[in-house]
Amino acid sequence: MKKLSLRLRLIIFFTGISCLIWAIAGFVSWHESRDKADEFFDTYQMVLARQLAAADWNGVSPSLQQITNHLIDNIKNAEDEDEAIGFAVFNQDGRIIFHDNENGRYFHFDNQAEGRFVDLRIDDEDWRIVFLRSADGKFMIAVGQELEYRDDIAWDMAEEFMLPWGFGLFALLTLIIIMISLEFAPLRKLAANLSARRSDDLSPLPETNLPQEILPLIRALNRQLSQVEDLLRRERSFISDSAHELRSPLTALKVQLEVVRLSADDHTARDNALQKLEAGIERSARLVEQLLALSRIESSLGEDMDAQSLDWPQIISEIIGEYEAPAADKNISFRCRPNGIPPFENGNPVLCALLVRNLVDNAVKYSPRGAHVEITVRNGELRVINSGTSITPDNLSRLGQRFFRPAGQKETGSGLGLSIVSRIASFYGCRIKFNNDKKGFCVSITPLED
Repeated sequence: MKKLSLRLRLIIFFTGISCLIWAIAGFVSWHESRDKADEFFDTYQMVLARQLAAADWNGVSPSLQQITNHLIDNIKNAEDEDEAIGFAVFNQDGRIIFHDNENGRYFHFDNQAEGRFVDLRIDDEDWRIVFLRSADGKFMIAVGQELEYRDDIAWDMAEEFMLPWGFGLFALLTLIIIMISLEFAPLRKLAANLSARRSDDLSPLPETNLPQEILPLIRALNRQLSQVEDLLRRERSFISDSAHELRSPLTALKVQLEVVRLSADDHTARDNALQKLEAGIERSARLVEQLLALSRIESSLGEDMDAQSLDWPQIISEIIGEYEAPAADKNISFRCRPNGIPPFENGNPVLCALLVRNLVDNAVKYSPRGAHVEITVRNGELRVINSGTSITPDNLSRLGQRFFRPAGQKETGSGLGLSIVSRIASFYGCRIKFNNDKKGFCVSITPLED
C-alpha cells in the first residue's frame, strides 16, 4: 500500500486535531451553557413561584380565569413564548383554580413535591416544575418550564461562542496548509532537480533555501555523491591504466608466440622463445593479480573489513618465509625487529599481509646482490630498508603512483606494488614516505597524526 506524502499527512493531522479540539470545546461550551441556563431558569422559576405564593388566591373565580385568558390572547406575540414558562394554582383538593392559559393547564398536582424541583413528562414533553405552598397554606403553586427550551437556549449560546472560533479555525487551517506547502516547496524543487539530472551528473545538491532540519540529510547526500564521483573517477582511471598496461605484455606474448611458430626447425630459437613466452605469461599473471588486489582494495574503502588485533611479528615472519628462496638466490639477508609499537594495531590480516608482502617483494626484487633488507616495527612506525639502493629525487616524488616504474629497471613488474601499499596505509589512517638514508632506500609507514 502506497504511503501518503508527508505534506498530506501533516495537513490531515492538523485538520483532524483542530476539528477534534474544536468539537470538544463545543461540547464543553454547550454543557457549561446548559448548566448556566438551568441555574438561571431555576432561580427565575423559584422567584416567580414565590411571587405567586405571596398573592391572595382566595377570591379567584372561573370568571377571573376567562378575563385573564382574554387579556393574554390580546397581547401581541404572546404565543411566541408559550414554551418559556407555565404556572398553575391548585387548591387543597388538587384542583387547578388558575393557570397561565397555555401550559399550566396540563400540570399535575403533587402534594409530596412541595419546595422541590420535579422533572415530569407532560404530553410527550419534558418539564421541570417547582412546587411551592402559598403564604396562607391553602394553595399549591406550580411553576414549570419545558426543558427543550433550555436546550435551545444552551445551543444558541454555544453556537454564538463557537461559530467565530469555527471561522477562525478555518482561517488558521488555511494558513497552516499554505505554510506547509511553502515549506515543502524547496523539497519538491530538490526532487525535481534530482529527477531531471543525467545519470553521470554527481555534482553537489544545492543547500540554499532549505530548512535546517533537511540540511544534514543534503550534506550527507553530497558527501555520498562526492565519494561516488571519486570512486567512478578512480574506476575510470583504473580501467584506462589497466588497459594500457595490459596492452604491452599481451603484444609481447603475441610476438613470442609468432616466434615459436616460425622457429619450428630451430630448437634453440624455439626454446628461447618459449622461455620468453613463459616469462611474459608469469608477468601478465602477476600484473592481473596486482590489478585484482588493487581493485578489491579500492572497492572496499570505507567498509568494515573484519578488523581484528594484528600480530605483526607473525605476519612479517610468514612473509619473510615466502621470500627466503628468492632472497637466497641473490644472497640477500633479512634483519627484523618486529616487536615494537606498529602504525596500527587493529585491521584486516589479509590487507596487512598484502602491505608487508609488497614492501618485501620490492625490497628483494630491486636490491643488489649481497644486500640487507631491514624490517623494523617500533614507535608507531613500520620501516623497510634495502641497502645498496637509492632513488633519484624526481622518481621519489612519483613513487606510489599507479603503474609508475623508474626508468632503467631490469626487473619485471607492474608498478602497482607501492600503489597498493599506499592505498592500504591510507585506509588505516597512515601515510607512506620514501627517502634515501645512509643505509639505503627506506619506505616508512606512520600514522597521519604523527
